[in-house]
Amino acid sequence: MSIQESLKLVPQGEVVFMEWDLIGEKVNKLSSPVMARLKELVAELKASKYKAVILISKKSNIFIAGADIDEIKKLTTREAFLEKLSPAHEILNSLEDLPMPVIAAINGACLGGGCELVMACDYRIATDDKSTRIGLPEVNLGIIPGFGGCVRMPRMVGLQAALDIILAGKQVPAEKARKIGLVDQVVPASQLREAALALAQEIVDGKKGKRQKHFVGRGVLNKLLDGPLRSVVFKQARKMVLKQSKGFYPAPLKALQVIRKTYGMKNRNKALQLEAEGFCEVAVTDISKNLIELFYIMEAVKKQTGTSAPTKGRNVKKMAVLGAGVMGGGIAQVAADKDVEVHMKDINHDAIARGFKQAKSIWDKRVQRGRMDKYELERRMSFISGTLDFQGFQNMDVVVEAIVEDMEIKKKVLAETSRHCAPDVVLATNTSSLSVTEMGSGLPHPENFVGMHFFNPVDKMPLVEVIRGEKTKDEAVATIFELAKKMGKTPVVVKDGPGFLVNRLLLPWMSEALFLLEDGMSVEQLDRIYTHQFGMPMGPCRLMDEVGLDVGMKVLKIFKKAFGERIQVSKLVEKVEDSKRLGRKGGKGFYLYDEKGKETGVDQSIYAELGLGAATNKLTDKEVVERGMFAMINEAALALVEDRIVEKPEDVDLAMIMGTGFPPFRGGLLRYADSLGTTYICQELEMYSSRLGKRFAPTTPLVNMAKSNRKFYS
Repeated sequence: MSIQESLKLVPQGEVVFMEWDLIGEKVNKLSSPVMARLKELVAELKASKYKAVILISKKSNIFIAGADIDEIKKLTTREAFLEKLSPAHEILNSLEDLPMPVIAAINGACLGGGCELVMACDYRIATDDKSTRIGLPEVNLGIIPGFGGCVRMPRMVGLQAALDIILAGKQVPAEKARKIGLVDQVVPASQLREAALALAQEIVDGKKGKRQKHFVGRGVLNKLLDGPLRSVVFKQARKMVLKQSKGFYPAPLKALQVIRKTYGMKNRNKALQLEAEGFCEVAVTDISKNLIELFYIMEAVKKQTGTSAPTKGRNVKKMAVLGAGVMGGGIAQVAADKDVEVHMKDINHDAIARGFKQAKSIWDKRVQRGRMDKYELERRMSFISGTLDFQGFQNMDVVVEAIVEDMEIKKKVLAETSRHCAPDVVLATNTSSLSVTEMGSGLPHPENFVGMHFFNPVDKMPLVEVIRGEKTKDEAVATIFELAKKMGKTPVVVKDGPGFLVNRLLLPWMSEALFLLEDGMSVEQLDRIYTHQFGMPMGPCRLMDEVGLDVGMKVLKIFKKAFGERIQVSKLVEKVEDSKRLGRKGGKGFYLYDEKGKETGVDQSIYAELGLGAATNKLTDKEVVERGMFAMINEAALALVEDRIVEKPEDVDLAMIMGTGFPPFRGGLLRYADSLGTTYICQELEMYSSRLGKRFAPTTPLVNMAKSNRKFYS
């Protein structure tokens, strides 16, 4: 990479463009060589006679994506981080202190270090292109803004707006950025260069000069929040952070602490030093390293096709959905949201109407929150049509079946559907537990048949399991993999097998929860330990209510049948079935729910109904966590190493985080296992096995790993 050509000055009369275009890279980023080059150019500008500078990117849809995360990943000590941060502050300070005004012309992603860079400029013009997003997402990587973001943003947009962006790691569109004062002007992408030159000409003509960068409150409320009510703002912000993070993520709290210390501080260097110290404290943590590893896994998915061979999937423009229920309507909505034409088929008009209602209800919420206008809602709805027959199916790229979870019914419907489609259509089934290989066995082209397991609710859950049957060919897998990404989902390819991946690993946890109830744990305490002590989004009892107790107990029995003697099932399974409790959908499970489905608390009568005595809660938090989590790790070792349900530990961790909400700060199920060591896990399982039964017997792959304390990520 020629750094001189990647970042250079291009004069245009008394104005000079600083053009960013990192050669050999898809994005512009602030690496050490780039920062060194920026230092050279700023020094050159300081000695020049130019009257205005315009920063602009030559890359499509990218201004500056942020700092170089590779460099952050490799640094492990406070001293190493300070060696990077101190020079960066000096460079941005020099840019801010240039004698001539500096204009940032922003099109595309302007994030992290990129956002911090433009805040050191005097003026910011952004385009209204959808790709233009401006923000500070650092807390999502377990760090805080370290190039001056914690110091400059509150001074620029005010305390309230800055905390909203920094503490949540938000990225805002251009118009929102203009409203809060983060940018001065919004223009069409085609007019960006001209708008920047026009502003530069005003500077040349003496009509504009260097900017006062301190925030001037807009309206009485902002003045109060930045003045007398400042302590209230910080108090409420801390309360909100703790509510959302449960205290597991130190970065937002550290950012809040830094902003509180530096807000209003006149000594810029002292403020930036405090920010750097805060950055170093969180950057060296395992939490930050785990979140950065997750970032890399997510980025890798963007480049993958779902197959080991370089197979290209079809670009899906038209698809059909069989079944217009909650799931079918949800699938139609996420596809139509990405401009895919969707044909919903069901057996009557009422069913079709329910599918339309389900899709519209999701967009209605966006309209209510101001994220979409009614015209856009109508445009999105126009991508969905309904039918009672197979008219038009011969033109579909993909057909997704989302009907009742019954093997024989699915086989019958899919066989009939295949007769109305083109021979090369990709047929997919949305199944959570049924064999894709068996389901496709009666189809004329099983090589074009694949599983596409969405998680409920479809619009919110990011994971899609792409299930490969024994005869499924690469092109079908790649097509569904790409379609899932197009829908905004995170796909993970799994081999056909009982429970596939996520459900197979979740079931031991849910099953062990029933044993823990037998052993005297209360529903409240059991769920609380997993959420407040371990970090799961919900405990196993609440999860079973969400899934449906009837479904959960049925699947546990299927799991037992599939894996035989090594699986033990609690005696409570039969009792839960006999109780006829359905969970949230029936208004009563482990918890009670009102008419609107809102939880009202634990149903205390469940203990007597299941034949349990009074809860004693004598088990330690450690035992509760280990019995559930180690059961999952034990099963994951078998699924990954022996059964090859997925190819890599990254697949397990990505699926568990995206499909179950497994705590990202722990890096995923297998990174969590590696943090403890397979030797320790195996020893604990053997202890639990001797005390509680063979369901805890370590699997052969885990035993083999433990012999040399080998990690999953070796």
